[in-house]
Amino acid sequence: MRGARRLHPEDNVGKPRRVEARRGAAEPEGPPPSGVAPSSLRPRAAEIHAQLARAIPAPRIELDFRTPWELLVATILAAQSTDRKINLVTPALFQSYPTPAALGAAPQDEVERLVHETGFFRNKARAIREASRTIAEQFGGEVPRTLDALITLPGVARKTANVVLANAYRIAEGIAVDRHTARVARRLGLTEEEDPAAVEVDLCRSFPTNEWIDVGLRLQLHGRYVCTARAPDCRHCPLNELCPSKRAAPEGTLDARAALEASRIAAQGEPKADPPG
Repeated sequence: MRGARRLHPEDNVGKPRRVEARRGAAEPEGPPPSGVAPSSLRPRAAEIHAQLARAIPAPRIELDFRTPWELLVATILAAQSTDRKINLVTPALFQSYPTPAALGAAPQDEVERLVHETGFFRNKARAIREASRTIAEQFGGEVPRTLDALITLPGVARKTANVVLANAYRIAEGIAVDRHTARVARRLGLTEEEDPAAVEVDLCRSFPTNEWIDVGLRLQLHGRYVCTARAPDCRHCPLNELCPSKRAAPEGTLDARAALEASRIAAQGEPKADPPG
């Protein structure tokens, strides 16, 4: 939005507390990273999340992975690409180099060949090799379970770290904010910020800590398949009645709109590429 206050990037943003996320758990004691949302915002945020949950009852990341390390590599590769494309590339990569030590020792040119279709392949190949080598040499081959440790890895910024913690370990230290998440949050009036780290702080203020993982996934999927950048489908959006930015009146019942969104996500239409981070 116009006039949005831009904060310094990730390293100066207050870090949310680390908690093990449990479905249905009570909100942990203590405030989110920078206080709590205004009293008028939290009930509305809860209503937004409840409506999204009707359309996306069991949110899951669309990157394929079997281990935390595979998710880390896939997430690094997904910058400026799509999950669908990454899912086509990673099987051959992991077949050739099945462990962090193996990928860390792989020739740069061979890794570049395997990840060429993801775009920015030289930088990505270098990042996943160096991150894998660091995991093998400094972390015993295990992907770290804290944000502070993860962001020491080459190619890993706060968003990537949050993705890995949330989806590999069900640990919430924050909310992974990509461009879809940020766009939906701004349109819903949950933030006025442009910087992803500042958007994350506002979202963490608005939702209970035990909901951060599912909130992040639901906002992202909603932005990919319904609240798109150029042509948001406001008429069929299950959040229409709650959205201050809607461009059209709703059509059909809430249940019908929620079912339509669920079908789009299940079909996994090709989403737009995400920026790095």
